[in-house]
Amino acid sequence: MVISTEIIPLETDEHGVIRVSNTRVTLDTIVTAFKAGATAEEIAQQYPTVPLANVYYVIGYYLHKRDEVEVYLGKRKQEADELQKQMEARSNPVGIRERLLARQENGKS
Repeated sequence: MVISTEIIPLETDEHGVIRVSNTRVTLDTIVTAFKAGATAEEIAQQYPTVPLANVYYVIGYYLHKRDEVEVYLGKRKQEADELQKQMEARSNPVGIRERLLARQENGKS
């Protein structure tokens, strides 16, 4: 029997986002589902582009490198929060329903 070293099926894209190799599914997605109690089988079923074996690899990677992955996830959350703030600043959602209804009423006249 020959024992070989397996490569974790993760790649970092041009934006610094870690994805499961050859898919658009992020490390964040797999880890979040796992932490929410989903089994590897459930995750693979929900994301059919990710083979079950790769889900297990990613979960194993998370369990072995938990501290590093949690730092990465924290950074990604901060980036997402900042992006949301920027988007909200450009388009204030407060009162949007009223503005849309008023626009609709003006269009009927």
